[in-house]
Amino acid sequence: MYVIAESSMFVRAQTELPSGLKLTTQEFREGWNFVGIKEARLLEKKILRQGWRTIRIVDGWMRSGVGETPQAAVGNALNLALRKVSPHFNAVEVGHVEWMHYPRFFLARVMVKPYRIQNGAIVPVLDDPLPLRTTLRPRLLPLDAAVLFPNFSSAMPMLKEMLTRSRSLQTRVQ
Repeated sequence: MYVIAESSMFVRAQTELPSGLKLTTQEFREGWNFVGIKEARLLEKKILRQGWRTIRIVDGWMRSGVGETPQAAVGNALNLALRKVSPHFNAVEVGHVEWMHYPRFFLARVMVKPYRIQNGAIVPVLDDPLPLRTTLRPRLLPLDAAVLFPNFSSAMPMLKEMLTRSRSLQTRVQ
């Protein structure tokens, strides 16, 4: 059994690793293997010693999941996050884990940071573009926008009036 916490790592099952690198993993879900916290801390050092690199190209993303126990909720959230990882990335680090207890279930939020483990520092050119930032959310007005910005709804009539005034001044000048 494994305990998923911050700094845990997951590596795709078919990932090519440096020869001679002994990595203790446990099968997780859907083609991913779990690397414990102690192994994950040493993984990057071992990879660098072999002349390989870990490259992080995009920001991480957060997913939520529910379960009967905290670890079940974290596992379900992580499962949803791993489905979103592009096939170009072959490793994921767990960046943030939080869970809340509700009367009959646990709700967990997990942030993952995708990595690419490869021999050399040159990133191959990909056919499909990667998103530059995946953490952007659409901006919404606050619920009390009318209190915070009292002239917000009246801005369009004011702009229209300004436009008609400027046109009338232009015709008088000519």
